Amino acid sequence: MKAVQYRRVGHAPEVVDVPVPGPGPGQVLLKVTAAGLCHSDLAVMGWPEEQFPYPLPMTLGHEGVGTVAAVGSGVTAVAEGDDVAVYGPWGCGHCRNCAQGKENCCPRAAGLGILPPGLGYPGALAEYMLVDSPRHLMPLNGLDPVQAAPLTDAGLTPYHAIRRSLPKLVPGSTAVVIGVGGLGHLAVQLLRALTPARVVALDVSKEKLELARTVGAHETLLSDGAAAARVRELTGGTGADVVLDFVGAEATLAVAAASVAVAGDVTIVGIGGGTLAVGFGGGLPFEVAASFPYWGTRPELMEVVELARQGLVSSHVETFTLDEAPTAYERLHAGDINGRAVVLPHG
Repeated sequence: MKAVQYRRVGHAPEVVDVPVPGPGPGQVLLKVTAAGLCHSDLAVMGWPEEQFPYPLPMTLGHEGVGTVAAVGSGVTAVAEGDDVAVYGPWGCGHCRNCAQGKENCCPRAAGLGILPPGLGYPGALAEYMLVDSPRHLMPLNGLDPVQAAPLTDAGLTPYHAIRRSLPKLVPGSTAVVIGVGGLGHLAVQLLRALTPARVVALDVSKEKLELARTVGAHETLLSDGAAAARVRELTGGTGADVVLDFVGAEATLAVAAASVAVAGDVTIVGIGGGTLAVGFGGGLPFEVAASFPYWGTRPELMEVVELARQGLVSSHVETFTLDEAPTAYERLHAGDINGRAVVLPHG
C-alpha cells in the first residue's frame, strides 16, 4: 500500500510502498477514507536530529477516519464495514484518567512507550492503518468522512480548550481567537455553538479573516501591533474574558497578554514556540489563568462529531490525493491552506 512517511530528519516526507498491516488480537484494521494534515506535523518534522524522539521511518497523519476492513480476535465492538473516526491521544486504558476517557492526560503512556498515530505510531496518511484498540474508534453515524477527519484534532482540541472556559463565556462576555487556521476556524464555530459570547477573530491574513466572518465571527481584526488596543476598545477597555491563541508564537502571546481582562483566561493551543510570563510583575492582569491544554478526551470527540452531525460546525477543507500530500505539506508550511488540508488515500 501507499503511505506518506517522514523518513529522514530534515528531509521532506515521501510517498512510499509499505506492506498492509494485519490486525492482531484486539486490534482493528481500517481502510482510510480521509486524513487531515496539521501544523504539528510540520513542527515535528522541524525538530533537529538530536531532539527527535520517534523511530524513523514514520507514517504521518494523526487525524484519521476510515472503514473497518478487518478485526483481530476478540474484537466485538466494531465490525467490518463500520465507518469510524480515530481518537488520537492513546493512553494505557487502565489508569484513573483513561477510565474517564481522559487518555490525553494518561500519566503512564510515555513510560509505556504508547504513542499517538502519526506521532510515533503509524498514522492515517496511508491506504490502511492499524488501530490498537476499538475503544479508540468513534462511529461517524453518517457524517461525511472529509468533514469528520479534521474533527479528530482540529475540532477536538479547541472544543476541549473552550469547555475549560465555559463558566466565563456568559452573556456579555468576549472571546478572542488568535489564528483562524485549521483549528481556529472551527474554534469560532464552536464558540458560537456553545456560548453566547461575542467572538473576535485575529489573523495576519485577510483571506483567513474573511473565512472567520463566514463561519460566524462577530468581529475580525488584523493581528498586528494595534490588535490588543482594538480588542480593548471593543470591550469598553476591560479586555477579553477568554483569549485562545492557536499560533503560540511570541508575537501572538504578547497580543493575548495585552488583550485579556482581569480574571480572564489565556489558553495557549498553538505550538509556535513562544512563552508567556506568569506571576506578579509578569505583565498579565490580576487573577488571569493561563493554560496549555492537550488534544481532548474520548467523550469530547463523540460530542464534537455530534455537533457536526447537527450542522453546528463544519470543516472548511481542501482535498488532496495521497501522492499530493507532500505538496500539501509545502503549501501548509507556506500558509497557503485556508482551513484544513484533507488527504483522500483512495480518492
